[in-house]
Amino acid sequence: MSERYLTDATMEPAKLTPGIAMQKVSIHQIANSSSPFGLRHKPPWQQRFPIRCPRIPQANLHYHKIVKNEYYGYPQEWFPSVSATIGDRYPERSVFQICIALTSGPRFMLVLLWYYLTGRPGASLPKFVAFVGVARTFLCGGWVYITSTDDHDWHDIFMISYLVLTLPWTLGCLATSPVNLKAVKYRKILASLFFGTLVPLIYFFIQHKVHKVPGAYTVYAFFEWSLILYDVGFDAVTALDFEGFELRLVDTKGGFNRGSAQMADVYAEDSKKERRPLAQELTNAFSWPAMIDTLSDVYLGFVFWSVLTSLGVVVWYFPLWHMGISGYEVAILATISPYLLTNSVVRKTVFSNLHFVYIGSLTTLVAFLVTTPEVRLFLTTTGLFFACLAWASDFSLGSTTNKLDIKTAAFSLGLIMSSVAKFANQTNNPIWPLMNAINGGWNKIGLVLTVLAIARVHFRQPSHPPVDTTMYTGKDGSKYLAAIGLGGLLFALHSLLSDSSTMITWVWDGYPVKGPLAAPHGAYTLLAMGGGFLIGLLRQEIATSPGFFAAGCIGAFFLQSFHGWWGYYGALVLTVYLMAIVPSFIQSCARYPPGSTFGTAFMVYNLLVLAHVWVVAYAFVPGGFLLRERTWLVMTITMALIGTGLSVIVSNTRGNSHIKSRSEYGISGVRRTSRSYFIYALAGLELLAVSIAYLRFPRYDYKPYHPEEKLVTAGIWTVHFALDNDMWSSERRMRDLIKEMELDVIGLLESDLQRIIMGNRDMTQFLAEDLGMYADFGPGPNKHTWGAALLSKFPIVNSTHHLLPSPVGELAPAILATLDMYGTMVDVLVFHSGQEEDAEDRRLQSLGISKLMGDSPRPLILLSYLVTKPKKGNYNTYVSTESRMNDIDATDWDRWCEYILYRDLHRVGYARVSRSSITDTELQVGKFVVGSGQQSTEEQVDEDEMREGLRFPPQFRGDGVRGHRYHVFDKPR
Repeated sequence: MSERYLTDATMEPAKLTPGIAMQKVSIHQIANSSSPFGLRHKPPWQQRFPIRCPRIPQANLHYHKIVKNEYYGYPQEWFPSVSATIGDRYPERSVFQICIALTSGPRFMLVLLWYYLTGRPGASLPKFVAFVGVARTFLCGGWVYITSTDDHDWHDIFMISYLVLTLPWTLGCLATSPVNLKAVKYRKILASLFFGTLVPLIYFFIQHKVHKVPGAYTVYAFFEWSLILYDVGFDAVTALDFEGFELRLVDTKGGFNRGSAQMADVYAEDSKKERRPLAQELTNAFSWPAMIDTLSDVYLGFVFWSVLTSLGVVVWYFPLWHMGISGYEVAILATISPYLLTNSVVRKTVFSNLHFVYIGSLTTLVAFLVTTPEVRLFLTTTGLFFACLAWASDFSLGSTTNKLDIKTAAFSLGLIMSSVAKFANQTNNPIWPLMNAINGGWNKIGLVLTVLAIARVHFRQPSHPPVDTTMYTGKDGSKYLAAIGLGGLLFALHSLLSDSSTMITWVWDGYPVKGPLAAPHGAYTLLAMGGGFLIGLLRQEIATSPGFFAAGCIGAFFLQSFHGWWGYYGALVLTVYLMAIVPSFIQSCARYPPGSTFGTAFMVYNLLVLAHVWVVAYAFVPGGFLLRERTWLVMTITMALIGTGLSVIVSNTRGNSHIKSRSEYGISGVRRTSRSYFIYALAGLELLAVSIAYLRFPRYDYKPYHPEEKLVTAGIWTVHFALDNDMWSSERRMRDLIKEMELDVIGLLESDLQRIIMGNRDMTQFLAEDLGMYADFGPGPNKHTWGAALLSKFPIVNSTHHLLPSPVGELAPAILATLDMYGTMVDVLVFHSGQEEDAEDRRLQSLGISKLMGDSPRPLILLSYLVTKPKKGNYNTYVSTESRMNDIDATDWDRWCEYILYRDLHRVGYARVSRSSITDTELQVGKFVVGSGQQSTEEQVDEDEMREGLRFPPQFRGDGVRGHRYHVFDKPR
């Protein structure tokens, strides 16, 4: 621990424990807590399982240098990692390089023999497995011979690629294994150990890299070495399969007619005759046309979810500007278009021309070509109208053409693909109508791929509508129960799983980090979605069991009730359950007339969406008090509706004679031959998710703009939910202004986008990663606020989230964070007060914030939205002897909402920057020097007299750039 933290140990107690409730702890306690930024602490796993460092002689090769990492050395770290051992020092690394060279030949031979053992005419999977095996061997040589000392980036690329290819190698070997129970048993055990070890491996790597925990890298090294043992052991099991596999060297000149390779073929063929593959789905002859068909179906599923999730954020633009009900909300009724299928003429017309209905959904994808918000809303609504009609019809047709499983699998994988696309684009879907080429959209590519997918799926063969009188076999009495179950499921999928970080923000509780992060842990959500998809695809009897439903309810309870990892564990269980039941629920509804079932399902979905909005927008909607801050009630109703739909499925599977057999519902040969391609598609999406998680892994090496001056540039900005005045996503425009203003700290208000009406987005991910800043999302979406976020170039040592008193109006969020600014602990408070109409709320909130500021013993900056006039009313509570706060510019009378207050810092400058068309509120910026020992005065000086490092950026003088300029005073003060 550095000396500066030791000298702070005598400071007064401070309110720094994370959570809504405040507790007093000292700086010394902080320095020994689980701070993620270099302060000494002992995490729970070290307290429970202390790892004692063995005594090592001082001069044994390069031991002390090999165990040393960028943070710690011996004795905190005492066991070397694989990379350090094989790459850092001679002669240690030579031993491993020689061993790899000696084993490369046997490794290539193993791959070759495995191909001879498992290959057969027409089977593509053994060839694929052989290719992966060869590629892994070369990659192994890459990370061994190109060491981290030689080239750290290429070493990591080879290492990660090797680990990624381990998944298809392992699954491929299991899928093509001969019937050898002992070998299969050992393979499953070793594969489970290998992939199970990745979880603690990643955990301890994060403890080392992010939290800088002493000794964490040593524990990580043990798991890293164990991976090698499991990997080698998995391949060593092939010895059991090769027991009956004989190779002969034959002298062809001695009278034999066959060479050694030909003899190997003969004996391998004899061995293959005695076996059957364990995973028949994966060993069927591979067909590229079938794979393209599958990818086309999945992509259309992705387009459906993209269109569905885009409507909420497009509709939200209008009540946002009207500050209440605008009338445009009626657009959400576009989803109930399946009700039209109750008319037999419409039904037959749609069934016969389904490809044209899918083409109608393209209107959403061309909306980006239009700049007028109202027209874009109309096009988005029209596209969703046709999309819901098309998929409801496709599900109904699938129940009679033995292709329902194909459509349900494409529907589920489309959701996963949509979440992966948002994971790759920091929660924005690249084909949404609020995206374009300027702000990161891929709209043109998405449109072209959609046209190709529709052409592939719907023009390869004509549609043949079934006869209305014989196609539906369900009882009329339970069709509405099945429909409301599907409606509850659709809402759960959209509200919780349409973005991989939504449930992570539910359980986020500030710093020190005690739970998952959006990146990289969003990949965990995507892996859980894939696991649920496989259960639903292969074992629907498990998915629809009462015990599994109970597990899903427990997961929902944990998500709703706990923060940190325990809440996220519940989220993962709920994720698996929701994805697993998708096929069963759709198949249940497809047995009934599509109009009444799918139309009702989407109507229930719409009602839940409104309830989902009402819990936070209660101050602006009729009857809002009924659902005010009752997310738990919405969650309970959702699970109850899902349980109702499940009861229909369970009752229908108990031997009712009117139900078709399993083979008639798509569990026949069509499903068996097609589902393997969906597994391939899932594997590709999951590998992509893992790769994205690696690329987005936070670096945490951020630096302020002017450390030579010990300068802090802080700003406050109400960002209007990352929608600009023309209904485009505004993160990149915000990024540009924040970067060019050289902001070290910024508070963002109206920043919680993790709701259906905001698109389940998170602007802090893009801004933090692109600008190189630490981020605190603030109170999560289950805290029922409009959001407050904090971005900082300085390490966030500790942060607490607060909900200020709001007996009448909307909840007021606040973040109190302690930042390490050049060795000095400084508090930053980000706060958004209530509405002008709720005077008592704002009075109580001013008292609460004043107390928070007064109780803090450290220098403090308030970045706030106060809704008051300078020197009047509640202003005198914020700036008072109790709070000990100063106004950054008491002479600035032209303010109403945004204020910057401070204390115990040297104020350097103050500026107000116009918003352009990004939002409806300006950006206010203050400059402070930390630890200067000087006192601020009201004396104004010309900026040219200031040192260059203390000045504001000059490009915003005069007319400015991109519509941003210094206004009100026309220049900084």
